[in-house]
Amino acid sequence: MSPFLAELIGTAILVLLGDGVVANVLLNKSKGQNGGWIVITAGWALGVTVAVYCVGSISGAHLNPAVTVGLASIGKLGWDMVPIYIGAQMAGAFLGAVLVWLAYLPHWAETESQGAKLGIFCTGPAIRNGGANLLCEVIGTAMLLLGVLAIGSKANLKPEFGWDSGFGPALVGVLVWAIGLSLGGPTGYAINPARDLGPRIAHAVLPIAGKGGCDWGYAWVPVVGPLLGGVVGAMIFKMLWPA
Repeated sequence: MSPFLAELIGTAILVLLGDGVVANVLLNKSKGQNGGWIVITAGWALGVTVAVYCVGSISGAHLNPAVTVGLASIGKLGWDMVPIYIGAQMAGAFLGAVLVWLAYLPHWAETESQGAKLGIFCTGPAIRNGGANLLCEVIGTAMLLLGVLAIGSKANLKPEFGWDSGFGPALVGVLVWAIGLSLGGPTGYAINPARDLGPRIAHAVLPIAGKGGCDWGYAWVPVVGPLLGGVVGAMIFKMLWPA
């Protein structure tokens, strides 16, 4: 399998399980309705874990343009591969969102809240403040890159717990869960431009019963913030582990 196809499939799995848990919690008459923030963050963490296990050995399971750009910025990925990875991630995120829409097809018409429907596909701020929202996404994504690179560093972890042991993807899931629990409140922790923009586009084009607007005025924050944060986190890792 090519890295492009692996990233497409992996990102589709990520969004299917991630946006899927949000749909389960927010949509009316779902068996998981009102499950709460802990359910959402756990579902996203487990979705990341499964996706990384599925394609990690093929493409490295970036599943996130911020990861791809962050790795390229410190020389761990050729810049010529960046457009290929990001294109696959965007397509996969869109596909994953479409699958969530199909899985919950009868529930859209049963749900009145336009905000809830949009929130299934993409993130939004708890308090709308462009600068603060951007900063939160930068911080969260920097932590993601620093953590992912540390998990993959043999110098930092014992071999039996490191990436090569097969336990690494589970640790990435724990990392994403920690970020969601600790830093997810202000913006919904997009920490991934594809995860937000791909499903937002899906929301715009799918025939979702009773949907509202896509909040394009905010859409730049979960794209720019994670891209900046990815580079910051990768640079911090390189300073800590220059070898």
